[in-house]
Amino acid sequence: MTLLSESRNFREVDERLLTAGQPNEAQLADAARRGVQVVINLALHDDPRYSLADEAGCVRGLGMEYVHIPVQFNAPTEENLQAFIAAMETHKGKTILVHCAANYRVTAFVGLYRVLCERWVAEKAFQPMRTVWEPNPVWKQFIANMLQRAQG
Repeated sequence: MTLLSESRNFREVDERLLTAGQPNEAQLADAARRGVQVVINLALHDDPRYSLADEAGCVRGLGMEYVHIPVQFNAPTEENLQAFIAAMETHKGKTILVHCAANYRVTAFVGLYRVLCERWVAEKAFQPMRTVWEPNPVWKQFIANMLQRAQG
């Protein structure tokens, strides 16, 4: 059996939020067994190295909801973040798996969500991200811009 926890950079952020790099079909089946109700994918669907042929169909076939918010890794936008926040708010209280190709986009967006919507202190909100990666200049600037806009 292939476990969700074996997917790239898997993190169990809390009892209702799991994050990971791209899971395979067997790992998505394990997510369903673990009680995941919603899968949010921030990766693109156009690169077979980092996507499944029919992830939406696979996820829905396993009885979970599927949300796709394609975020260009080198050009994240405020609209992407707003769509992510809306998806998280819509599914609040459910068990959610958020993934992208390597869990980089996801951990940055989760950190922003926790600061902007749940009023977490940034240091604590971005802790999971720091266990996965150190943001490159594009993401450092994006995070700083989103935090600054929220304060203004």
